[in-house]
Amino acid sequence: MNISKRISDMQFSPIRKLAPFADAARIKGVKVYHLNIGQPDIATPDTFFDALTSFDEAVLKYTDSQGINPLIDSFIKYYKEWNINFDKDEIMITNGGSEAILFALMGICDVGDEIIIPEPFYTNYNGFSEAAGVKVVPFLTKAEEGFHLPKKEEIVSKISNKTRAILISNPGNPTGVVYTYEEIRMLADIAKEHDIYIIADEVYREFVYDGLKFTSALYMEDILDRVILIDSISKRYSACGARIGLVASKNKELIHQILKLCQSRLCVPTIEQVAAANLINTPKKYFDEVKVEYEKRRNILHEGLSKIPGVICEKPTGAFYITAKLPIKNADDFAKWMLTDFSYDNKTVMFAPAEGFYATEGIGKDEIRLSYCLNTDDLSDAMKIFAIALSKYKELNRG
Repeated sequence: MNISKRISDMQFSPIRKLAPFADAARIKGVKVYHLNIGQPDIATPDTFFDALTSFDEAVLKYTDSQGINPLIDSFIKYYKEWNINFDKDEIMITNGGSEAILFALMGICDVGDEIIIPEPFYTNYNGFSEAAGVKVVPFLTKAEEGFHLPKKEEIVSKISNKTRAILISNPGNPTGVVYTYEEIRMLADIAKEHDIYIIADEVYREFVYDGLKFTSALYMEDILDRVILIDSISKRYSACGARIGLVASKNKELIHQILKLCQSRLCVPTIEQVAAANLINTPKKYFDEVKVEYEKRRNILHEGLSKIPGVICEKPTGAFYITAKLPIKNADDFAKWMLTDFSYDNKTVMFAPAEGFYATEGIGKDEIRLSYCLNTDDLSDAMKIFAIALSKYKELNRG
């Protein structure tokens, strides 16, 4: 029996592909520190669960395909706090940010069209593009430059008559980069000059450190009809399992057309929408405390990496990831070895090899992505173990 080329061409998640090795290590009694996935350990706000426990409808009904009004209204109120203004008919609630990305691509691209993305990028961008029949055309950002954008002419050189959008993550996953106002302004100029969209994945908006300011693509008022916003409650409220996201744009016609896709999957789960709508009442101190905590964790991870000879790693300024270049040839082999052949005090570390975050074949083989979603004590221990493991691995000449 045939399997479609569309699904055969999709890659498995580089973030999750090592899970069987981690499972085997745990069965052997080895403690695994998970730095491979962006699953926050911060408690989800009580406001979410308060709404869950007070839900008392006798019948769990379908909701409107666009999403329930209280949730849409809560997002409108939230964005006003960021000086971003949306009307109700400019927002579609989705099953997480993942569905929002897929719907955005399907809304602006035909099969065979192209999008350009700075690499390394969130690996699922590749999977969603494959599913939509869209070709990813990458342009390179470098660890030595903190993964900031290259010059305008390098980005423009990737644009063809099939290009429909630039897709960015800001703050960045997997790099932790926070783009400056000038970088976002440059992308806005490119979008306007070449008649393309900007798909702005801004799910890590809250996580910007060192006193830096976040610049939304929606602050570029001369291109508002070209910006497609991707957002989610997953990281902001540590509610990954709720699967509540949205796609939004001041381009009302585009959002109206995306409603067809929303109707095709009927609706987003009702109870999760009800609970998410109450998150707007989360005290502001929640975000202040979370930001301070993540900044501490970022510092522990970066300082630990900086002390290891040969590691190249600029301090990231956003999200909760670090992408680092290691003094070895094959990070994927190193990752497997740490789970199958290595432990220290009966503990080891799991991370994501960065090659899967690149579209250009052969790039990123010596890089890894680390997530700092563990408490500070565990992170400190994990970095000590990681440094010992890397030294041992190099001695064995496996790199």
